[in-house]
Amino acid sequence: MAQSHDVIVVGAGLAGMRAALAAQAAGGDVAIISKVYPVRSHSNAAQGGINAALAPEDSWESHAYDTVKGSDYLGDQEAIEILAREAPGAIIELEHMGVVFSRDEEGRLGSRNFGGATHARTYFVGDFTGQAILHVLYEQLVKSGIRTYNEFFVTQLLRDAHGAVAGVLALDMRSGELHQFHASAVVLCTGGMGRVFEPSTNALICTGDGTALAYRAGAPLMDMEMVQFHPTTLKSNGALISESARGEGGYLINRLGERFMSKTAPNKMELASRDVVSRAEQVEINEGRSVDGCVFLDLRHLGAAKIMERLPQIRELALEFAGADMITDPVPICPGMHYQMGGVRTDVHGATAVPGLFAAGECACVSVHGGNRLGANSLLETVVFGRRAGVAAAAAAAGRPRPTLSESLLRDGRRALDGLLARPEGERAAALRLEMGHTMTRQVGVFRTEATLREAEGSMAELRQRWARVSVGDKGRLFNQALVGALELDFMLDLARCVVAAALARTESRGAHTRLDHPARDDANWLKHILCYPGDGGPRLETAPVSITRWQPQERVY
Repeated sequence: MAQSHDVIVVGAGLAGMRAALAAQAAGGDVAIISKVYPVRSHSNAAQGGINAALAPEDSWESHAYDTVKGSDYLGDQEAIEILAREAPGAIIELEHMGVVFSRDEEGRLGSRNFGGATHARTYFVGDFTGQAILHVLYEQLVKSGIRTYNEFFVTQLLRDAHGAVAGVLALDMRSGELHQFHASAVVLCTGGMGRVFEPSTNALICTGDGTALAYRAGAPLMDMEMVQFHPTTLKSNGALISESARGEGGYLINRLGERFMSKTAPNKMELASRDVVSRAEQVEINEGRSVDGCVFLDLRHLGAAKIMERLPQIRELALEFAGADMITDPVPICPGMHYQMGGVRTDVHGATAVPGLFAAGECACVSVHGGNRLGANSLLETVVFGRRAGVAAAAAAAGRPRPTLSESLLRDGRRALDGLLARPEGERAAALRLEMGHTMTRQVGVFRTEATLREAEGSMAELRQRWARVSVGDKGRLFNQALVGALELDFMLDLARCVVAAALARTESRGAHTRLDHPARDDANWLKHILCYPGDGGPRLETAPVSITRWQPQERVY
């Protein structure tokens, strides 16, 4: 028999848990479905902090303007105003739940500088802020009694006769059984799609599942060409070296020892917005002022005591994976895929174009980030818009009877999985996944041209055809990671094609999208969002206007 709830939240990171808690508080019977246990969600990896204008000398208007400017004016200003207005209350709420934020000498919440910000408004717990918040929210989840279906992989959104989302099919990875779940509202909080690129700062679980599920259900994806390359990642494995290192005063230097950011952002230097810093690094690398494809993060002047107090985790990462002790040596770093600004298009309440379907967090695009996300706004987005999506989903569910769907949908889903397992010996999903990731990083990276994008377009179309020949070597049912990997690759190929199609269409440079063949920002023709819909043979593109409430586009100078 199918399980039934008012609201099902898919994903158990910060956005998912916050949405579930809000939906339950609004009166809903809520459940979470997650392919990993909640405390293994990728929100763990957020290091630097969470933004809010709490200081007397700061204001929500300043926070909002910095975010609009950082977005290269592609962010929707209605949503950005909500983000900035609700940020202080969200931080205080987290503190009251038990997040032990770092404090200053007077016992007040301590803050640090982050890129693109005019004030030090990033509140933090050492360099593992996401992990600290995640565990506190998990405590609240346990306290709430919300049902969690852990290690269930959602394969399909189910819709009723009127086209509204009415539940999901999910694979219980522990048993290999496919289950049908009914719900009056579904909230997608599945995080990012970093593994479309290789390497990436994202965990291996970040495969864009929810984004692809919504796309296949007919919800448009927005701003998919906007892929953030973080300035400080380790070349060997893509591990993130937090922006907090630069917030605490770290320098970026080339092989000649020059602080090269003085050429690009003479005022903000290393604390310019991420897209600006990554481009500057890539120029140094491309022009030969690097070592083995890397420039260097230099923290030696901070001293051992400050590094061990404020940055212990990233010191350990650099030691283990780069063989560099940042107390005594510069750390080799390079730009690496980190965050997807685009996602499922939603309104400010998390609602998508498909009735009954909501989304929040990195898988969604309410477009607070536009063309480039400011550091420490992502954790904020998860709690602000996770809460709003949960409240809206509960309200939508209250106005709609719980659906009852035919079990023929479950039988069809089982046949599809059986067919995948029964395929004859063919290509391996892991090999195709690596080929996809390396191609996307090489051809759709920090700098793009029509030629590289056309090559990527052809490669992704070919990989999509080759996926039909992918076989699953493990024919068992219990924890069949080869099966899950093939399903994840299926999702990622859809998303890769959306990224490439939107990047080809946007013939300008804006935010993280830099076209060497169209180097200028073109507000006359491209101050608009690109929407991706599933079409015959690939994504079908449309455009949508940008919400501008008070800040007209200006040249970005840092």
